[in-house]
Amino acid sequence: MRVLVSACLLGRNCKYSGGNNRNERVISFLKDKEVIPVCPEVEAGLPVPRPPVEIRKGRVVRKDGRDMDEIYRLGAARVFSRMGKVDLAILKSGSPTCGVHDIYDGTFSGKKIKGRGVLAEALVRAGVPVVDEKELLSDWDAEGLTAFRDKP
Repeated sequence: MRVLVSACLLGRNCKYSGGNNRNERVISFLKDKEVIPVCPEVEAGLPVPRPPVEIRKGRVVRKDGRDMDEIYRLGAARVFSRMGKVDLAILKSGSPTCGVHDIYDGTFSGKKIKGRGVLAEALVRAGVPVVDEKELLSDWDAEGLTAFRDKP
């Protein structure tokens, strides 16, 4: 199984703040899989650390209002173009690139809303099964993956 994974979940210090979101459950799940670690922001050439961004009215913006949409979408496109065929993507919840079910609301107040990050949206549109680290079950198996693919 080939699995695309947000690199921060593997412990890589690529998060906007310079840290990571290492997740032992994700790492354990990936032990016998082919792993493709990605960080769309780094793929776009952004530094670590970097100013935080959120999605506001469908566009990726910094708190100071600077529109960053084009560069964040470039990073997602670069990941997408080099990933090849993947069976599953495990992405960081809440992220403006990787959020699967929720993202921050664009007010920089810490409030989340339903929505997807730019990479998550591209993967879903391409038919790739996508989960975030909160959904990943420690006993995920082929049956679980099949059931997820059949979910509306």
